[in-house]
Amino acid sequence: MRQVFNIILYLNIYTLLSTSGFAQQLTLEIEAEQPLSESLLDSLSAQAVFKDYASLKKQVDTLSVKLQHFGYLDSKLNTLQKKNDSVYTASYFIGKKYLYIKVYYTEGLFAKNDLQRIADEVTDTYFTLDTQTAAAALQKLNAIQTRTGDAFARIRLNDISKEENHLVATLVSENSTVRTLDSIVIQGYDKFPRSFLKYYAGIKTGKPFNKEKLLKQNTVIDNLGFANTSKPPEVLFRKETTAAYFYLEKQNNNLFDGILGFATNEETQRLQLNGYINLELNNNLNFGEQLLINYKADGNEQQNFRAKVKMPYLLKSPFGVGLELTIFKRDSTFVTSEQLAQLSYQVNPISEVYTGYKGYESSNLLEETNVGNAVEDYRSSFFLAGATINIPQASPLFPRKTVVTLGAEFGERKSKGVSEDQIRATVLANHIFNLNTNNSVFVQNNTSLLISDTYFTNELFRFGGINSIRGFNENSIDASLFSVLNTEYRYVFNPGLYIHSIIDLGYFENDTMSLKQKLYSFGLGIGFQTNGGLLRFNIANGNSEGQQFRFSNTKIHLSLTSRF
Repeated sequence: MRQVFNIILYLNIYTLLSTSGFAQQLTLEIEAEQPLSESLLDSLSAQAVFKDYASLKKQVDTLSVKLQHFGYLDSKLNTLQKKNDSVYTASYFIGKKYLYIKVYYTEGLFAKNDLQRIADEVTDTYFTLDTQTAAAALQKLNAIQTRTGDAFARIRLNDISKEENHLVATLVSENSTVRTLDSIVIQGYDKFPRSFLKYYAGIKTGKPFNKEKLLKQNTVIDNLGFANTSKPPEVLFRKETTAAYFYLEKQNNNLFDGILGFATNEETQRLQLNGYINLELNNNLNFGEQLLINYKADGNEQQNFRAKVKMPYLLKSPFGVGLELTIFKRDSTFVTSEQLAQLSYQVNPISEVYTGYKGYESSNLLEETNVGNAVEDYRSSFFLAGATINIPQASPLFPRKTVVTLGAEFGERKSKGVSEDQIRATVLANHIFNLNTNNSVFVQNNTSLLISDTYFTNELFRFGGINSIRGFNENSIDASLFSVLNTEYRYVFNPGLYIHSIIDLGYFENDTMSLKQKLYSFGLGIGFQTNGGLLRFNIANGNSEGQQFRFSNTKIHLSLTSRF
């Protein structure tokens, strides 16, 4: 009995080894009632060798679907026969190819410009669709129809008939009750300031329900900084009401930013340090409020202090207020303070207009007046107005795709009892051209202009440094007019590491010195995410027109942005 058991055991082991070691691969041959063109065979991408019959049969069925998709609507599988132990033959009827579908529709069902997005030819009564893309085109039309609030609208082709080389059909729309967004429910972050949903993201109750738009608005919330979405929104359809559920999480969005710079003093040829500290406190009271404190100093005894408070959406309205104080001191020459009170209005999720008051006060710190010195005591008062456009994008490193800020100030300056009308204008515009996932080009222009009959040095614009034209000391250039073009080619290795080029061009005028000059700088930069925050390293060399290249003009900047 034991010998019989051993024999059976050995036979089972041998059978398993033989099956696993000598399993045959199956081959599929395709034939049809007409020769198949090379282009059709390439499009079908038919697999020829299979490990088992199940995968071979799946391929045979897939080919039938592909033939229908390519316009061979009469095609079908006639037979699937076993030719020998390892070869199967699939015999298809291909038939005629129908090139397009001529779709008749009721005028007013869709706007012509909507049809032109998906159709090759559009008239008042019909439009044509390529057979291969007809299914996707009809899905787009269905999505257009649901934007009006009819969430359950459906379209279909009816009365389909065949002509010589095309199909003819009638477009039928099956409408349901138009839906409006009746309520909004927030899960996860109960204290989220709801005004940001209404005015920043544009999510408002009483508007027609649009699923596609709701998903885009959900993405906008991620760009707030102090909140993000844990999963896509969900919609609950009741008999008479529609409710949207947003799943949010509070994020720490306080920011500490510091820059340490190295440069060579042109007079002493010694190494000098410069830099700044920037502190932002955002949404700590769950109102979306912002408190900013900025202190900047350089090796030339320039000091700049800035404090700003911003309160958006007061009393759940689209209005917000901002207060700002800036103090600038240049060694023992002068000190200038600026006071700003601003009222803003959110027009739509990406644009804002503002108006307000801005005052300047400056004092000459020199004990004696030097000949040719253009520093004077003065006071200025300005009415200001402007607008901002901010278009976000889904990128942790570069969350803003487009920013445009236009501002103008109208007022007068008083000095030694003499009043003089003045106008100040500023333009800041930047945009990121995304070439693909890893490559992008950043372009920015910053232009400011002061219009006056006479000019003081201590009222001019000050620019230069890492946040304006790189390769120059911070706020080292005085100008009554300046325009700076910043460009960067960026390559992102991963969400935590990127490198970029630096090519900056500038032009400025200083009417107190009758000076007009062109500037340029070139360099490289790198940014990478650390446990402490985003660390940026920039090196740039700045020069003016007609000046020979000097390595001593090279500036190295280190910046660490940490959120807590």
